[in-house]
Amino acid sequence: MVSRTAVVTPQVYQSASFLGRRSSKAGIESGTPKSGTVVWTPDKMAMKKLLLSSCLAVCSLVPAFTQQPKYPFQDSSLSVEKRIDNLLSLMTVDEKINVLGTMTAVPRLGVPNIGNTEGIHGVVQREARFGRQPITTTQFPQPPGMGESWDPEMVRQAGYVEGYEARYITENPQYGRQLLMTWGPQSDLARDPRWGRSEEVYGEDPFFNGTMTVAFSKGLEGDDPKYWQASPLLKHFLANSNEDHRDSSSSDFDQRLFWEYYSVPFRMAFLEGGAKAVMASYNGWNGTPMAINPVMKSIVVDKWGVDVISSDGGAVSQLVDPRHLFPNQQAAVVACLKNGVNQFLDVYRDQTKQAVKDGEITEAELDALVRPKFRIAIKLGLLDPPDMVPFTKMKGEPEPWNTDQEKAISKKMALESVVLLKNDKNLLPLDKSTIKSVAVIGPLADSVRWDWYGGTPPYKVTPLQGIKDEAGSNVKVNYAESELGNAAINAARHSDVAIVVIGNDPTCGPDMAHDWVHTIDGGGTLACTVASDGREGRDRESLTLEQEQLVKQVWAVNPKTIVVLISSFPYTINFTQEHIPAILHMAHSSQDEGTALAEVLFGDYNPGGHTVVTWPKSIDQLPPMMDYNIRDGRTYMYFKGEPLYPFGFGLSYTTFKYSNLRTSSERLAKDGALTVSVDVTNAGSRDGDAVVEMYVQHLGGKVQEPHEALKGFKRVTIAAGATKTVEIPLKASTLAWWDEKQPGWKVEAEPVKVMIGDSSADILLNTTIHVQ
Repeated sequence: MVSRTAVVTPQVYQSASFLGRRSSKAGIESGTPKSGTVVWTPDKMAMKKLLLSSCLAVCSLVPAFTQQPKYPFQDSSLSVEKRIDNLLSLMTVDEKINVLGTMTAVPRLGVPNIGNTEGIHGVVQREARFGRQPITTTQFPQPPGMGESWDPEMVRQAGYVEGYEARYITENPQYGRQLLMTWGPQSDLARDPRWGRSEEVYGEDPFFNGTMTVAFSKGLEGDDPKYWQASPLLKHFLANSNEDHRDSSSSDFDQRLFWEYYSVPFRMAFLEGGAKAVMASYNGWNGTPMAINPVMKSIVVDKWGVDVISSDGGAVSQLVDPRHLFPNQQAAVVACLKNGVNQFLDVYRDQTKQAVKDGEITEAELDALVRPKFRIAIKLGLLDPPDMVPFTKMKGEPEPWNTDQEKAISKKMALESVVLLKNDKNLLPLDKSTIKSVAVIGPLADSVRWDWYGGTPPYKVTPLQGIKDEAGSNVKVNYAESELGNAAINAARHSDVAIVVIGNDPTCGPDMAHDWVHTIDGGGTLACTVASDGREGRDRESLTLEQEQLVKQVWAVNPKTIVVLISSFPYTINFTQEHIPAILHMAHSSQDEGTALAEVLFGDYNPGGHTVVTWPKSIDQLPPMMDYNIRDGRTYMYFKGEPLYPFGFGLSYTTFKYSNLRTSSERLAKDGALTVSVDVTNAGSRDGDAVVEMYVQHLGGKVQEPHEALKGFKRVTIAAGATKTVEIPLKASTLAWWDEKQPGWKVEAEPVKVMIGDSSADILLNTTIHVQ
C-alpha cells in the first residue's frame, strides 16, 4: 500500500500558529516568541509563510487506508455526506479545531493533509525550510502577462501545469510536503494602475477576468472526471485594490457594483469553474471587514456553494488592532467562526478552545465549519483507496517541470503574452540578414525578475541571452546595463539597432522579506526606493517611468531604438510613445522571457497580445485612489479623456480586416442566447493571431450603463491571405443589471448594439439586436 501523504502533529502546528513580527530581526528569523522580549503582534506575511510551510515539519507518514476500510469514512461507496458524518463522529473537539487551520490532517485516524501553496503563476516552493531544499517549478508570466494573451485555453493549460506539479510534489514522499490547495487564481480587478498588487490580477474588466479565473481554476482541477488534481483557492474577496491602509480601509460602493463588477470574476470561477475555496480580503466593504462581512455566508457560501472561507494572514488580529472592533483575539476569532471562516491564517486555536469551554461556540458549529473542508479532501481523492485515484501514480522521473511538454506550454504562454504597442515604418521584426550589430541596453536586459508570489524555475532565459541565441554568431551584440561611463550611449552609437529593456522592480528591491513594517504613512511595507514601483503592502506614488531618461539618451544617438517595457502595470511613457519607433510590452517572471522576446524581435513569432487595462497618459486622469465607484472615471467602461493605450489594444506584424458581421437572430429572448459571427481576413504576408473583441452598448436601458462593455472575445490564428469565420456566443443573462429596489437580476427589453473591434477604442463593425 502506498503511503499517501505526510501529516503534521498538532503540537508542531501549534507553535507555527503563533508566528508574529516584532522589532527583533532575530525573532523574525526564528519564528518563535521568546520570553522577556517585546510583545508580538501577528504579521501577515511572516505568519502566512510559516503557516504554508508548517506542513514541512513532518513527524510521520501515515497510511490513509488498508485494503479493507477501517472506518466508514474510508468507504468510497458511501455518499460524501455520510462519510463525513462518520469522520466527524470519530474526531475529538481538539482535532476539529486543529482542522480549522491550514492543516487538515487527522493523524490518529489516518486522514491526510490537503496542504497549501501560493500559486498565481506557478507553484511557489522557492525557500529552504525545516531542512528541505527549494523545489524548482514551472514559472509563467505574472497574471497580467497571462491575461495579455487573451487566450483562456492557454491560461487553462498554465493552470493545469501548476496543478499537476503541485500534485506531483505531494505524491512523491521525497519532497515531504503537501500542496493540494493552491492559493490562486487572484480574482480581483485592476481598478486603478496605482494599486501595488496589480501584478497579481488579469486585468480591469469583470467578464475578461472572470473568463480567465474560470480557465485557470479548471486547469488546476485537471481533467479527471471524478477527482481534482488540485483545488483552487481564489484571492481576495472583495474589492481589494489598495495597499496603503488596507488593514483599516473600506472599499465603498453600491449593490450594483458589487454584483456587476467586483464580484463577477469570483462568481464565475465558483459557478462555472467549480472553485470551492476563497480568501477574504483585509479591507472592508461599506465599513464591514470582509472576514466578518455577512456576504461571506449569505452569498459566497449559501448562493455560490463555497466550502472554504480563509482569513488572510493576520486579518483576524487586525479586527482587534487597528480596527478596534473587538476587545481581544478570542472575540475576533468567534466573530469570524460565526461568519463561516474555517481556515485561519492567524492565531486562533487556543481562543477557539476557550470559546468552546465558554459556550460561545458549540461542537455542532465546529462540525458545520469542518465538514466542507472534508468535501474538498474527498474531491481530491485523499480519503479513497490509492489505487482508485489516478494521481497516486505520479512517481519518480522525469520531474514534470523538466519535460518537453511543460517547457513547450511555458514558452507558448510567454510568446502569446507579448504586446506590440508601436511599430512605425515596420522597424520590427528585425532582419538578421541585414543587420550586423545590436545594442542590448538596460537594467532589466540581463535578468528575469521574480515577484513575491513567484517560485524558482528550472531554468531562466534573460532578454540578453535570448537575443544572443536568436541573433546568432553573425550579429554582434553590444551589452550595457546602464548609462554609467557612457556605456549605453557607446553601445547604441556603435550598433545598427538599439534595444532598451526597462521596467519596474516587482519587489521594490532585494530585501522584501524584511521590509514588512507598518509605517507612519499607512503602508504595509517600507516605501519603494522608486516612486513608480509598487508591491504588496505599498501602492505606487507615480506612473512616471524614471528609466525613460535612459531611453532618451539612447534614442539621441540611435534613431533605430526599440523599447521593451517589462512591467507589472502601466506607465505614462508619453515620450517613448511619441518618439521611439517600436515598443513591446511584457509582464515579469516567465522562465522563457528572453526566448519569447527574441523570437518576436526577429520575426520567428508574430506578436498577438493585447493590453488588459487602460493605460492613462497622466496620473491626473485618475479619480482619487480610494474612490471605488468606477463610474467616476475608472476602466475603459467609464474612462474620461484619451488614454495612452486603450483596453484591448495590440498590434501585429500583419493586418487583419473584419467583414460580414451577423447574428444568428435579430431578436434575443430574455432567457436566451444567440451567436455573433464575423469574418476575419489576414490581409498581410505573415501568419498571425487576431484577437476579436465583442462589446455591447445598451440603447434603451432604464439605468446607467457603461458606454461599452466586453461580453466575448476569441484569439484565433489565421494564415496569410486566409479568412476565418469567428463565432462568439452572447447570452441575454450577461446583459442583466442588478435591481437594488427589488433585489435581483433584470434583463431589459431594449435594443442593444453589438460591436466588434480589435480594441475597446477601435470598433470596426456594429449591428443592433432587440432583447425581448
